[in-house]
Amino acid sequence: MNWSKTAAVFPGQGSQTVGMGKDFAQACHIARATFEQADEILGFRLSTICWEGPQTQLDQTIHTQPALYVTSLAIWRVLKQCLPDSAPAWMAGHSLGELSALTAAGALPYEDGLKLVYARGSLMRQAGRENPGAMAALLAMTPPAVKALCAAVSKETAKNVVLANDNCPGQLVVSGHSEAVDRLLELAPAAGARRALKLSVSVAAHSPLMTSASAAFRHALDQTPLMPPKIAVYGNVKARPLETVQEIRHELGEQLTQTVRWTESMRSIIEAGAETFIEIGANNVLSGLMRRIDRKKTSIALNSIAALDAFLEGQTSQRS
Repeated sequence: MNWSKTAAVFPGQGSQTVGMGKDFAQACHIARATFEQADEILGFRLSTICWEGPQTQLDQTIHTQPALYVTSLAIWRVLKQCLPDSAPAWMAGHSLGELSALTAAGALPYEDGLKLVYARGSLMRQAGRENPGAMAALLAMTPPAVKALCAAVSKETAKNVVLANDNCPGQLVVSGHSEAVDRLLELAPAAGARRALKLSVSVAAHSPLMTSASAAFRHALDQTPLMPPKIAVYGNVKARPLETVQEIRHELGEQLTQTVRWTESMRSIIEAGAETFIEIGANNVLSGLMRRIDRKKTSIALNSIAALDAFLEGQTSQRS
């Protein structure tokens, strides 16, 4: 595999599953130490929630976000230990995964990153309680059509609903006040949606309902040490590389209320020359999205020890 044409991508909420990272921790000391360090920093056993659940507890955003972050970094550390002389040319993370990418790229220390991620989850939960909202997935619609529908519904209901995630062609997510989301779901089929499905969340992520969380998160960001990344990290908001500390702070501060432009981010990395995308974390959600973005590109999900072993065996065979 040509690492100079390889990107690493890190998942966000929706990828969590009970048992995540357990096989890595059982097999690799560095992964186990990553979880143990997280338990110590947070003051509770995040590892138990990751490995034993229950799913309802893991799905609470205050647990989901650090669980995804720690699992991704545990897997990343194992990969780097196995292939110390290899590194991808680009990185990106979906929503919360952007902080995982920044840590892997050397821009955000792990301990400070975990504290920031926990603060992010706590602030989003609080904002969700203060401004309850909803999210919904729309299939087979274009971003311009969804934005137009959101604008029409927002005007009609006097409530906010916006395009939250542009995940891949034909898979978009809207977010906002429950009344507006419900009305949008009623109108979506006539607007061209093949399917419109309300998601099981109470936090209207990437919408104006997260404004209070965004303001408080910016304060936490200001207290967090950051460095320019050693590997190019493409941000969700601008869909371009974050090259300076100032750009990272601005990106992360904006991210909670702005659209996750995942399709554009991936296409930008592809335009830069990427041929292979390695998903570092629980599940294989981003690999599925890449198949919709560009089926010609290779996607590899390192979501288990078995998957990592198969990947490493392939690396060895290519070198021999």
